[in-house]
Amino acid sequence: MAHHKSAIKRARQSLKRRARNQGQRSRVKTAVKNLRSAITEGDASSAGTALTKAESVLRRAASKGAIPTKRASRQISRLARHVHQLGQA
Repeated sequence: MAHHKSAIKRARQSLKRRARNQGQRSRVKTAVKNLRSAITEGDASSAGTALTKAESVLRRAASKGAIPTKRASRQISRLARHVHQLGQA
């Protein structure tokens, strides 16, 4: 455990930050899972709306630093490609 006043404050801040980031990452996982289930069902319209939601959640998490920006962009790109292929099939 920390002994200095500044180290105690740092530990407190890191706990808050960790909880906040876990919440963001959990929202990302849920949105991506919902999108993947819509893709496997083959419903293009629900997949499109789920893609919009997932993209919003991913970009927000990346802007807040919960996940790396490049990872969010890569996931959005791959998911959008799947949705686009679904619309063409």
